[in-house]
Amino acid sequence: MFKGFRKKNIKVNKGKIFCRVGGKGPPLLLLHGYPQTHVMWHKIANELSKSFTLIIADLRGYGSSFVLKSDKKHLNYSKREMAKDMVQLMDKLGFKKFCIAGHDRGGRVAHRLARDYRKKVIAMSVLDICPTLDMYELTERNFAKAYFHWFFLIQPKWLPERMIESDPRKWMKNCLDKWSGNSKFGKAEQIYLKAFKQKKRIHATCEDYRASATIDLEHDKKDRKKILNIPIQVLWGKKGVVGKQFNSLKIWKKYTKNKVYGAGINSGHFIPEQNSKETIKNLKKFFKKYV
Repeated sequence: MFKGFRKKNIKVNKGKIFCRVGGKGPPLLLLHGYPQTHVMWHKIANELSKSFTLIIADLRGYGSSFVLKSDKKHLNYSKREMAKDMVQLMDKLGFKKFCIAGHDRGGRVAHRLARDYRKKVIAMSVLDICPTLDMYELTERNFAKAYFHWFFLIQPKWLPERMIESDPRKWMKNCLDKWSGNSKFGKAEQIYLKAFKQKKRIHATCEDYRASATIDLEHDKKDRKKILNIPIQVLWGKKGVVGKQFNSLKIWKKYTKNKVYGAGINSGHFIPEQNSKETIKNLKKFFKKYV
């Protein structure tokens, strides 16, 4: 995994962000989702590194990055604060402008980063998500059943934490199996579990979801009329919930004056691991247009 990449622990304002850096060419920041770590990009990193300088980071609360205590308003795990970490990370590495791709929770951080730091983002790709505000506002029975974790993880602490702590492997495997359609993750699954089973990270990841249902929605509603002016790529798994429940392309077109490109990938939720070939093809084709 990640042959030729350098491991780095970069100090940002609130703590240290773990990342791997490798490749050559324009900078491309890759952000992971739940319940994973930066390792989710391992099947596509080596090939993408031939065209881009990749910065593959663990979000705060995940993987090997720092963990903060929760606060009443869930500000510490708001996408605004998580995005701020990534901007500071890129500044420390010497990248003032960059491309960004985010899967799942990482896509939500990428979206907020593009909103708060528009001049820093050249182009953005989001994998298997629609904007948080739209997904909550369009929630109906089928979506609630399929994405019950959205409503479970936001319950008051410490209810979901203690239930997950009773068997973190079973919970994590349930998420991976259900959202992928029972795909195999191999060695990566054990790496995910090593971080995920830590009590402080179980709590942090619950806070991530609590923030999405509270403070993040406040930020999103305030910005509803602020339109981005960057190109956006939207990738969704044809077999996943987002691809079946939402018109992703139509929804994302509301968020930018620039072009929006969309493609359904033959996979479940975990697109880079389930269909690495198509993921590489689409990311390369998109970002090369703008760098």
